[in-house]
Amino acid sequence: MEIIRCAWCEKDDLYRKYHDEEWGKAVYDDDKIFEFLVLESFQAGLSWHTILKKRENFKKAFENFNYRKIGKYQEEKIEELINDAGIIRNRLKILATINNAQKYMEVQKEFGTFSKYIWDFVGGKPIVNHPKTLKEVPATTEISDALAKDLKKRGFKFLGSTVVYAHMQATGMVCDHLVDCHCK
Repeated sequence: MEIIRCAWCEKDDLYRKYHDEEWGKAVYDDDKIFEFLVLESFQAGLSWHTILKKRENFKKAFENFNYRKIGKYQEEKIEELINDAGIIRNRLKILATINNAQKYMEVQKEFGTFSKYIWDFVGGKPIVNHPKTLKEVPATTEISDALAKDLKKRGFKFLGSTVVYAHMQATGMVCDHLVDCHCK
């Protein structure tokens, strides 16, 4: 029996595995949420497939996405990252990751967890859409606009509404699996 998936993930096994096991599944763990924020911010202007292929390299380069450590990175570590061919070597995105780690911890201090802060934008539970086609899946929504605006106000970088909506999809804040997908 053929498994029906959202058409965007049929590029290869890596994409299918990500789609089946992670995309659209609710994530409330601050460490995992930060990982996706980092990956999504590096994805800006690139394909998600490119980022997925380099995910393990990012994990190693950014010390398992440990925001406490990343927030303390200095010039020596920045240069090391810029010279790491296993990741996207974009100085602005690397600097944004360090900045975002610092801002992330500020949000945690204010709300107790980053998860509480971010999930409050969707009332604490996933928004389940029922798109029939990929064309019905938006790139942004009023909620992603509001969240991106609030993140920017708090000093976060490389997290515009499109990136934020992709993050919301990745962490299951919104479920955009197509109605005929086995993961819906």
